[in-house]
Amino acid sequence: MENILSKMKEATAYIQTQAPNKPSIGLILGSGLGELAEEIEDSVKIDFSAIPHFPVSTVEGHAGKLIIGTLQGRTVVAMQGRFHYYEGYSMQQVTFPVRVMKGLGVETLIVTNACGGMNSSFQPGDLMIITDHLNMTGYNPLIGPNEDELGARFPDMSRAYTPELVNLAKEVAVKLNIDVKQGVYVGISGPTYSTPAESIMLRNIGGDAIGMSTVSEVIVASHMRMRVLGISCVTDMAIGEELEPLTHEQVVEVANRTKPKFISLVKEIITAI
Repeated sequence: MENILSKMKEATAYIQTQAPNKPSIGLILGSGLGELAEEIEDSVKIDFSAIPHFPVSTVEGHAGKLIIGTLQGRTVVAMQGRFHYYEGYSMQQVTFPVRVMKGLGVETLIVTNACGGMNSSFQPGDLMIITDHLNMTGYNPLIGPNEDELGARFPDMSRAYTPELVNLAKEVAVKLNIDVKQGVYVGISGPTYSTPAESIMLRNIGGDAIGMSTVSEVIVASHMRMRVLGISCVTDMAIGEELEPLTHEQVVEVANRTKPKFISLVKEIITAI
C-alpha cells in the first residue's frame, strides 16, 4: 500500500478544485448501469484520465467518468464505470477510487454490478441485494503495509454490507413494488466466465450470484469504516448443470433492460438514507 495515502490526497485535492461540493454518498455504477449518473443535477464530470493516479476503464459499458452533483437532493459522487483486476490493474489500483471517495467526504457507498445468477430461484433481470460475499479472486486489496490513518490492520468484515442499509433497500423495494432478491455475491478474478464445475462448486459453498467486481471495493470501504449497500443486476444464469455460452454483449443488453427499475430503486434509497 506504498504511498496510497499521499496519492489519495493528491487525487482528492485535484477533484476538489473541479467540484468543491462535499459528497456524502458514493455510487459505483457497473456494466450497463451508468445511465443513472446522467440524472445527477448541477453535475461536474471529470474523465478518469484527468485525475491523478486514476486508472482508465477499458471495458465496454463503462464510460470512464467521475460525476459529482445532486441526486434526490443529496450531494453524490458517481463512478460511471469501474476498474477490474482482470484489466491488468493491481487490486490497490482497482480500489483507489473508493479511497478517493472517502477523502472527498463519502460515508455511504452504493456499489452495483452485473452478475450471473447461481440461485435457481433467480432469473435474468432480477435485482439482488447483497448480504455478504465470498472473495474467490485469490487476492486481497489490503495486502501490504497498512496506513493506520485509513483503517485498522485487521478490519472486521462481519458487517461489510451494512444490515441497516440492506433492510432499508428491501423496504424501499416493497414501497415501489419492485421484487428484489437477496443473497451472497461471489467475486472471481475473470476475465473468463466460470466453467460448469466452478459454478456448481461456488453455489454449493454458499454463492447466490457471481461476478468480477465489487468484493475488493467493499473490502476497502470496510477498511475505511464506510457504510455499504450492494445491489446486483442478474443478467444471466450461471447454473452449472444448465450453463450455456455467454458474451459480454448479452450481459450489457440485459442490464440495459433492467435500468428503469434499478434507477428507481437506487434513487428512492438515496432519498431515504
